[in-house]
Amino acid sequence: MTILAVLFFLLAAYSVIANDSIQTLGTWISSNIKVVKWWKMATMASAILAGTIYYGWYANDGDISYGRLTKIPHQEIEWYHGIAPVTLVVLTKVGVPVSTSFLILTTFADGVVFNKMLMKSVMGYALAAIIAYLFWFLISKWIDENRKIKEDNKPYWRIAQWFSTAFLWWTWLTHDIANVAVFLPRQLSFFEVSLIIAFFVGTIFYIFRQGGGKIQKVVLNKKNTRYVRSATLIDLVYAFLLLYFKEMNDIPMSTTWVFIGLLSGRELAIYHKNSDINKKTIFPILKKDFGKLMIGLVASVIIAYAVTLLKLL
Repeated sequence: MTILAVLFFLLAAYSVIANDSIQTLGTWISSNIKVVKWWKMATMASAILAGTIYYGWYANDGDISYGRLTKIPHQEIEWYHGIAPVTLVVLTKVGVPVSTSFLILTTFADGVVFNKMLMKSVMGYALAAIIAYLFWFLISKWIDENRKIKEDNKPYWRIAQWFSTAFLWWTWLTHDIANVAVFLPRQLSFFEVSLIIAFFVGTIFYIFRQGGGKIQKVVLNKKNTRYVRSATLIDLVYAFLLLYFKEMNDIPMSTTWVFIGLLSGRELAIYHKNSDINKKTIFPILKKDFGKLMIGLVASVIIAYAVTLLKLL
């Protein structure tokens, strides 16, 4: 690996985990931060990450991307490949949740693959919103998310949440690990993959120590996401959605779009079931989240065109 490849990988690894961890670990952090020490949560997340990457590396002959990069061959890393991870670091620092798949992979993918990624992501957003709306609309007959759960039931929900988060964290990693693996050779040694995992673990501990960072606000401003029951249900539905798209095909997609679609559908279902909720507070939040997705998509297209032009020079 060249120095540029290592440098851009480190930038991408930090920013992808920091920006996208909200999708998988955000609700877990928000609902547990006051009752579970942050380093215990970070340790569990790190153990699952290490197991997922080691297994993918072993099962795919040294490739940690879980087959997500079969349509994107390895390229010699040039300076312009660093535009995307640097942009992502900046957006993460200011708290804008964007599609890391679009922002980074479009630098390497051709137009055909990009179009397939976009179509799969749009379908993911729409399907997640519809399923979330129907799911939360139906369960509202038995579960009122505006009411806190009984103290006696909290331990059971907390255990369920840890399992659902572990399941979600694994499914997400099998998707988005490709966003950093794209900077690496498709075959890595055991020593190389161990160093990669060590850096990821350090990043995870830093993120948990910071309580999720500015990106965490996207989760915190949604209805009852601090409640362990709500967080468990969100994680479980999201995990099954990602598993479905993982098995669909090996085209990369934006898991961020699926996550925002899920939260949007859930918010609308809760709004329709609760007439006391002011729609003037709901729709601006949904509009703001979708606007951030568009910012990331536009930035991705601009960067992709810029890299294409630079390659011709």
